[in-house]
Amino acid sequence: MKLDITTPDKQIFSGDAVLVQLPGSDGLFEILHNHAPMIAALGKGKIKVQDAAGQLQYFEIRGGVCEVLDNRITVLAE
Repeated sequence: MKLDITTPDKQIFSGDAVLVQLPGSDGLFEILHNHAPMIAALGKGKIKVQDAAGQLQYFEIRGGVCEVLDNRITVLAE
């Protein structure tokens, strides 16, 4: 699935991901391939991104919003 993480200053990630873990306002949640469409508020924490090779990347955020639609995840983060 395609993931884009954008802050007010710049885009910090754009690429493919197998698993994305996000800090929701009510706790952590994960998004996998073919996830149902959703919009969620994000809280302070780390976004965990796993690619097809199993490599992990982490991005620290202070909040934001996430949209999932048709295997595309868009994160607007602070």
